[in-house]
Parts: sequence; structure tokens; C-alpha cells
Amino acid sequence: MISIKQFNKFAAQFLKKNNNIMIVIPVKEGENIERALKRFKRKFEKTGVIKELRLRKAYKKPSVANREKMIKAVYVQQLRQAEA
Repeated sequence: MISIKQFNKFAAQFLKKNNNIMIVIPVKEGENIERALKRFKRKFEKTGVIKELRLRKAYKKPSVANREKMIKAVYVQQLRQAEA
């Protein structure tokens, strides 16, 4: 699990790198706060901050990343051949 301190540190670095990212959720008058929170979570997830944080949590050597990429490509190719 990621601590709040780690997340805030990463978010600060991410925002420095990508200055233009700021999530704005306009809440209409009389709108349910739960719905606005759900919209915020959806938009936040689309930015990919958490995904990038998990990737940076542990260093992955380029050779390992390439190997995983190749294994995935072979798997997808086999699925497509089985479909046809």
C-alpha cells in the first residue's frame, strides 16, 4: 500500500513534469456530492497518475520490460490465430 506522503511526493513530481494537469469538476447546484465524487474519481483515473506511480514503485530493467512485451505480443498473436 502506498502512503499518503509517498503519493503526495509523486503527485508533486508529476505536476512539475505535466504543468497543465488539473482536474476540475464543476458541481451543479443541487447535485449529489456522491455523483460529483464519482466523476472526479473517473477523471483522476484517466490521468494515469496511480498507474505511473505503481510502475515507478520498483525499477524494471529494460531487458525484462522487452521480454514481457514480447511474451505479451506472442500471446496476443496466438489468440488472434485461434480466432481465425
